[in-house]
Amino acid sequence: MQPLILVSVFLIATCGLIYELIAGTVSSYLLGDSVMQFSTIIGVYLSAMGVGSYLARYIGRGVLQRFVQVQILVGILGGCSASVLFLVFAHGTGFSLVLYCLVFAIGTLVGLEIPLVMRLLKDELEFKEIVSQVLALDYIGALAASLAFPLLLVPHLGLVRTAFLFGLVNVGVALAFLMRFPPTRQASQLLLAQAVLAFLLLAAGLALSERLTTLAEVQMFPDQVLLARSTPYQRLVVTQRSGDLRLYLNNNLQFSSLDEYRYHEALVHPGLSGLENPHKILILGGGDGLALREVLRYPTVTEITLVDLDPGMTELFSRHPLLSKLNEGSLRSPRVKVINADAFVWLRDNPGSYDFVLVDFPDPSTFALGKLYTISFYAELKRHLAPGGAAAVQCTSPLFARRSYWCILKTMEASGLRVRPYHVFVPSFGEWGFALIGPSRPGEHLPAGLRFLNQAALAALFEFPLDMSSLPVEVNRLSNQALVRYYEEEWRAVAQ
Repeated sequence: MQPLILVSVFLIATCGLIYELIAGTVSSYLLGDSVMQFSTIIGVYLSAMGVGSYLARYIGRGVLQRFVQVQILVGILGGCSASVLFLVFAHGTGFSLVLYCLVFAIGTLVGLEIPLVMRLLKDELEFKEIVSQVLALDYIGALAASLAFPLLLVPHLGLVRTAFLFGLVNVGVALAFLMRFPPTRQASQLLLAQAVLAFLLLAAGLALSERLTTLAEVQMFPDQVLLARSTPYQRLVVTQRSGDLRLYLNNNLQFSSLDEYRYHEALVHPGLSGLENPHKILILGGGDGLALREVLRYPTVTEITLVDLDPGMTELFSRHPLLSKLNEGSLRSPRVKVINADAFVWLRDNPGSYDFVLVDFPDPSTFALGKLYTISFYAELKRHLAPGGAAAVQCTSPLFARRSYWCILKTMEASGLRVRPYHVFVPSFGEWGFALIGPSRPGEHLPAGLRFLNQAALAALFEFPLDMSSLPVEVNRLSNQALVRYYEEEWRAVAQ
């Protein structure tokens, strides 16, 4: 019995942490602010484990049966957790309530496991051996889960399959105990039937996980879901309707193919067209290759380095026929070198200067993204600008997130950069803001083939009405992340 129990400790510890990570990741994907989501979920989960550990004292006889029942319940709740959360979010109401009730229920059951395991071992080991071996295996299982989740499970299985798989592991532990101690009484036979039914339910969920995910995403997105995949960094969904391709990252719209040219022409050409004979370009973010497409319109450009965190993004937009057609095969250009790395770390660790730098990051909705808008980041950016070089940065909406926009501009100026604000109207997003850095004279050398920008439209980009004019704001630093606070408050108000 001892080896079976100790192996089970490792497995159930792994399962318990996987469910916690799934809840945190799903809520981060759907609600944003990963720091807040993981912090609250970890807090609720750990407190629930404490409740479960306390409740174990009220279990008297039948410890083995109770342990089996707990495994079945944890397997069902944890295994179905990801699909339930996606479906509830798609329905539109009650997501947070379901999320925290589910986390609390799973945490309570997981908290019951270790006290019950220790009681099962009390006749086979001394107390000090029970404590040391059980806790050691529990911590090792947690380590295994924390490494496997981002490196193997999410990239290769996705969240829904991962949840069902580990639900099967929990129920498998229950079945192993029932097989090791064959049922002889009616109650035990009932437990075996429950375990088998739970196993079949989870196996069916695993087999149908792609359909369940698609069902949820069909309800979440107004158009047909063309493809969806999870990477270690984000959830990518591409939808299609009547020739309109749309990319969503973690449920947030990134572009519509009907009007993305407005955004990307405004991002690239006001700065790059003001440089005479630019040769060496750096693009930070922009893994969809759309800004890169615009840069490649300049024949003098001979070397472009694109640094994007997510290889899943750059691979998708390099190989998918519809998406690579949209970016005109830019990611496969011989002039382009794609590097998958954290842009902040890459800037810090790599020397070199560039005639023009494009910064096209997602909005600063989390602290992980907020660091890419800090004075520290812009100081690194300044270090990589060649003499006479320029840069352009996307800076969120100056209309819907006015304080956020001017916080970014003020932060750039505090790092010693010379900044010119400008904006453009993109029908999919509304008014969108950018910043032009350096001595560039916009419009000096506009390339042919543009669909939106000409000299008149270019001049209008730099005019701001009163409702988008400058406000007093804090500088965004790594130590305060004021921008993330502004951003969250402003976009929450828009959503309401």
